[in-house]
Amino acid sequence: MRRALIGACSLVFHAVTTEQKLSLLLPRRRLLAWAAASGALAAVPARAQIRVEITGVGATQLPLALGRFRDEATSGVALSSIIQADLERSGAFRVLGGDNSLDERSTPELAAWRSRGADALVAGSVTRLADGRFDVRFKLWDAVRGEALLAQSKLVQAADLRLAAHRVADDIHLKLTGEPGVFATRIAYVLRNGRRYSLHVTDPDGEGVQVALASPEPIISPAWSPDGRRLAYVSFETQKAAVWVQDLSTGERRMVAGFRGSNSAPAWSPDGKRLAVTLSREGPAQLYLINADGSGEPQRLTRSNAIDTEAVFSSDGRLVYFVSDRGGGPQVYRVGVNAAGDGGTPERVTFSGDYNISPTLSPDGRHLAYITRQGGGFRLMLLDLTGSAPVSLTDTTDDESPSFAPNGRLLVYTTKAQGLDVLMTTTLDGKIKTRLLSTGADMREPCWGPFGR
Repeated sequence: MRRALIGACSLVFHAVTTEQKLSLLLPRRRLLAWAAASGALAAVPARAQIRVEITGVGATQLPLALGRFRDEATSGVALSSIIQADLERSGAFRVLGGDNSLDERSTPELAAWRSRGADALVAGSVTRLADGRFDVRFKLWDAVRGEALLAQSKLVQAADLRLAAHRVADDIHLKLTGEPGVFATRIAYVLRNGRRYSLHVTDPDGEGVQVALASPEPIISPAWSPDGRRLAYVSFETQKAAVWVQDLSTGERRMVAGFRGSNSAPAWSPDGKRLAVTLSREGPAQLYLINADGSGEPQRLTRSNAIDTEAVFSSDGRLVYFVSDRGGGPQVYRVGVNAAGDGGTPERVTFSGDYNISPTLSPDGRHLAYITRQGGGFRLMLLDLTGSAPVSLTDTTDDESPSFAPNGRLLVYTTKAQGLDVLMTTTLDGKIKTRLLSTGADMREPCWGPFGR
């Protein structure tokens, strides 16, 4: 079988090894590994193992002129290049060449920039201070109205210069679109290199890599807590599928679900107090609610003779979307969540296609992204829950593991290219795609973290 329902029944065949169970019952690229390491995130050496490749042209893009920041070369970080890549990756901007002689103190001829096709202009500088910190300054002008829109200064340590560039891009995105940017958020994914696995936490452009865990043992289903401080995941390190929660800053970790049978597919409630998990403690894999600290008894959320798995909460916590084969093949359903847990009879959500898995909800609850099987391949789909038909966002056939950015304007997912599992981001119209290219290892199970860092 090329695929099966995710995670829920990972311990059905008790006679086979863990690797065999995983290969039989889980999607190939959902087989990850976490370490049993203790300690906080470890920084990776400065040499990057990922580069970004942006393709496609958006329908409507704001033309923005951006040149090199004055003295940015002395900082060792190409801030303007990072800002440009961020803005282009969003799909909302078309970045034009700027004037490298300008900085935030300049008085540019905005009418001249407008005549060159620029609606906005950005210039800035980087200054090293006596205490070793850097002062990153920038100014944003509206070339159409002929006025300054924004001017800011960011004092950062050398190690935070990339983060400062991402935050400048976020500020520009918010000012010009009215929506927050996601360039200073983080993405978690698993890197598989031979039989070794490591959980990486990176900036959305794939840089600034930190290794949270490293191990020969597989894991599945990483999920960010709403505050961005913890990750939940399923680890097989004890030769049994169990749900763990780890604090990323301290490395402290706790097993929160290690019941009889399989424990899998954790999803955080919006308040960060509970997890929806898939348990087979009472027979077929079903959805349960547990406390995020592992205390108390699980509350059963679904009751069927089918496999129910891959839960995801709506942003208000009132609904849980999940995958079930109760209708004969895997489809996405949703069920209410009340104080007692059980919220009534599940309602089917997906009807196009006979195999739909891996649901993820946009923060505003309007869109559902998922993976569908088409002609033996697997493609990323987007469904407008207000009533439109689902649309395909890709032309690839090995897509997996979609996850929305916290502003709901981008998706990260896994696909296959040149024999490797790679990470991609796409805008919701599918027109701007970014490929994070690795250097020979498989990158799997991306999960986009929340705002706040």
